[in-house]
Amino acid sequence: MALVVQKYGGTSVGTTDKIRNVAKRVARTYDEGNDVIVIVSAMSGETNKLVALAEEMCEFPSEREYDVLVSTGEQVTIALLSMCLQSMGYKAKSYLGHQIPINTDNASSRARIQNIGEDNIREDLKSGNIVVVAGFQGVDDQGNITTLGRGGSDTSAVAVAAGLSADVCEIYTDVDGVYTTDPRIVADARKIDKISYEEMLEMASLGAKVLQIRSVEFAKKYDVVIHVRSSFNDNPGTLVMKEDAEMETVLVSGVTCNKDEAKISVMRIPDHPGIAADIFSPLTAANITIDMIIQNVSKEGFTDITFTVPKGDLKKALKIVEDTATTIGADEVSSDDKVAKVSIIGVGMRSHSGIASKMFSTLSAEGINIQMISTSEIKVSCVIEDKYTELAVRVLHAAFDLGNGQ
Repeated sequence: MALVVQKYGGTSVGTTDKIRNVAKRVARTYDEGNDVIVIVSAMSGETNKLVALAEEMCEFPSEREYDVLVSTGEQVTIALLSMCLQSMGYKAKSYLGHQIPINTDNASSRARIQNIGEDNIREDLKSGNIVVVAGFQGVDDQGNITTLGRGGSDTSAVAVAAGLSADVCEIYTDVDGVYTTDPRIVADARKIDKISYEEMLEMASLGAKVLQIRSVEFAKKYDVVIHVRSSFNDNPGTLVMKEDAEMETVLVSGVTCNKDEAKISVMRIPDHPGIAADIFSPLTAANITIDMIIQNVSKEGFTDITFTVPKGDLKKALKIVEDTATTIGADEVSSDDKVAKVSIIGVGMRSHSGIASKMFSTLSAEGINIQMISTSEIKVSCVIEDKYTELAVRVLHAAFDLGNGQ
């Protein structure tokens, strides 16, 4: 008997008919002799509706109450799936995050899981129950409901799989695996059979929507093999696992893009030790993630700093930076939300040269100007005007021979 953790995203449970299909798949896994834990997201579109309600009520809602509100979507789904399984003759029991408990820190809307309570789940599994858990949510040490950030149900699933030493963690979504790029942009994008944790971390952080980055971090730390599959067919998907020698032979594994980027520039800053900390510390305190950073060479005692933040945090970040700029005596703060980040990823980059220059020349040939560049051992990212995003993805995908039949 194996312990199987299955996670179903919002599109997989978007209607009652889809929930019935999920119940049949769960039941089949149980009938094969497995213990089954199911993690589910809110029904497709529900979280967006809840967020819109919060924004309609006030411009800056309390973070605690925001989490109380947006966590309710998953409560609906776990109840409906459990009801469906029970109507089919199976024992099923639903759990909210605080009932397990899934213990987190107190960073509202971006909480990090600290540990998973095992006793309640193990007792129910021993009694023959299929356990249905609300993804995306947990509880802090003060008893407050917390949420893990958008896509957090993936993290819930991998954390539960790690905490209970599951044999496999299956992530079911509306695509049947991880592709070399978004198939909606490039028609001949190819499904990847297996991908390393490192590559998946980069792809998740750079715009690929298949898995949330923290779920991959958990998987890597606890060596949980993730099987990304479609909930609408039985095709084999993509295994996310430890790097092997075969993976290193591929120079570039995928191309990603992310339009959820905004750029902030602080101009003519008095240049002295600690000035970067003066700018970024208030943003960190506000839980705003900084991505790419460029600082110009100091000239005449002044410097410029440009960096990117998530587009949804731009308004909040801009106010903080403007206040900081006044304090430190900077001349000007500007922003641009019409940018995008395009990236190439591959563990093969570690041992091959010329990848970055090929990327730059490919973009240049299409008249696409590069505004910012960031690199690591296995990725190169460029910030460009967002109107060129799809073109950039297509030409890079072709330049590195990533399509079907290559």
